[in-house]
Amino acid sequence: MRAPYFWENDRTSPGILSNFLIPISWFWMFGTMLRMRKVSRRIEVPVICIGNVNIGGVGKTPCVIAIVEKLKAEGLNPHIISRGYGGKLKGPLLVSEKYTSEEVGDEPLLLSVFAPTWVSSSRVLGSRAAIENGCDIVILDDGFQNSSLKKDVSIIVVDAKMGFGNERIFPAGPLRESISNAFERADLMILIGKDEDKENFCKLHEPISLPICNGHVETIKMGMDWHDTKVLAFAGIGYPEKFFESLRELGAVIVKKVALSDHAKLTKKLIQRLEIEAQKHNAVLVTTEKDAVRLPSEYRKEILTLPIRLIIDDWHLIDENLKKVI
Repeated sequence: MRAPYFWENDRTSPGILSNFLIPISWFWMFGTMLRMRKVSRRIEVPVICIGNVNIGGVGKTPCVIAIVEKLKAEGLNPHIISRGYGGKLKGPLLVSEKYTSEEVGDEPLLLSVFAPTWVSSSRVLGSRAAIENGCDIVILDDGFQNSSLKKDVSIIVVDAKMGFGNERIFPAGPLRESISNAFERADLMILIGKDEDKENFCKLHEPISLPICNGHVETIKMGMDWHDTKVLAFAGIGYPEKFFESLRELGAVIVKKVALSDHAKLTKKLIQRLEIEAQKHNAVLVTTEKDAVRLPSEYRKEILTLPIRLIIDDWHLIDENLKKVI
């Protein structure tokens, strides 16, 4: 789904549509409350949960990659457990190239490049399968609002520019739960963005009870000079404008922006239409890493991608939490 415009409104003026949807939000909150009341099960290895308060688009996947790479450098064997949003298979199964995004979801396919990644509708069963295959620390991709597993460290990821929008619960706003509830359960916040956006976020929400670990996203150019390159950019992520902004900052000339719904299916017909449009402007097609795994196989080498990585500035705050459990 595409994020409704009123989600981004200021909390002092959330909008008429938001007010209309508040009764439905009560049902969402009730469902979340029921999930959180479930008894948590302890497994044999530490569990690090990386989640968010917002519904998508905050930088959780780059955060998972950064922490996984850190743990691997420490000599550990982290495995990632994902529900496989958008996929049909329930698992538990180990993600590999033989699966498609329609079967296991796009994020697990991307994450599997960096560490063994399991898709499982049951996080407990997925974790047990990982342990049987040599895992010594579980990284729970999402699941902050799921209590089935006992978590040793819970990290929430926040985009400083987006913040919490109108601060209302879905569908009246972009939040999965109230900010206060999330802050009570989390051990650490990773705040991603530019310095001025972080300052504005902290002022808006002060005092913040959680330790804040600062981070920023950097693009990986992969030898590509984007300056003055004409591109037709398309993205099916939570907030496509973040991708378009990254391209502009690299100097690319965006002849057309195509913002698709999050996890949108990239059919051959759609890609063919985009190719024709790009040719009219003498431009090249470019998309995100997350979208690239959903491309039809014959287009994956033809369409450019813009890889990004999260650079964490305050590793010592994460290290302090990790030392408690490893």
